[in-house]
Amino acid sequence: MLKNLLEVSQVGEVTWLGVRPEREQPMLIVDALEARCDKGIVGDRYSGRSGERQVTLIQAEHLATIAALLGWDEVTPEQLRRNIAVAGINLLALKGKQFSIGGATLAYTGLCHPCSRMEKTFGSGGYNAVRGHGGITARVITPGIIRIGDSVQTVYS
Repeated sequence: MLKNLLEVSQVGEVTWLGVRPEREQPMLIVDALEARCDKGIVGDRYSGRSGERQVTLIQAEHLATIAALLGWDEVTPEQLRRNIAVAGINLLALKGKQFSIGGATLAYTGLCHPCSRMEKTFGSGGYNAVRGHGGITARVITPGIIRIGDSVQTVYS
């Protein structure tokens, strides 16, 4: 029974992709990303850095929650500066797991907490509106191309 509770049966879908070319610069919205073990997301400002934050993902369903907390009609993934927006799978359920996303395999590495930039982006209260809804970070296990519409699912060995 416990094993069944730990399984993630949902299959998600990539709904948005973007790269952060430089600090404080607008995100580039793209149709595909290249994920590499040694670089993370090619073209992203974090590319080439080792560590736990090679890729950032946001739960698409949380965008409406953040907008509601701000009193806004809409919040977009690029405002949160995440690489990938995913719908249909609970990203928090991927903790401790590897997951396939398009042609790549990623490993969950932690929560993606908001930074002080959220106050600049959203105004007063922006940081707290994103708290608990900032998504996750991951590292690349198997390189590959990720495209809008690709599926996201847990990898079981």
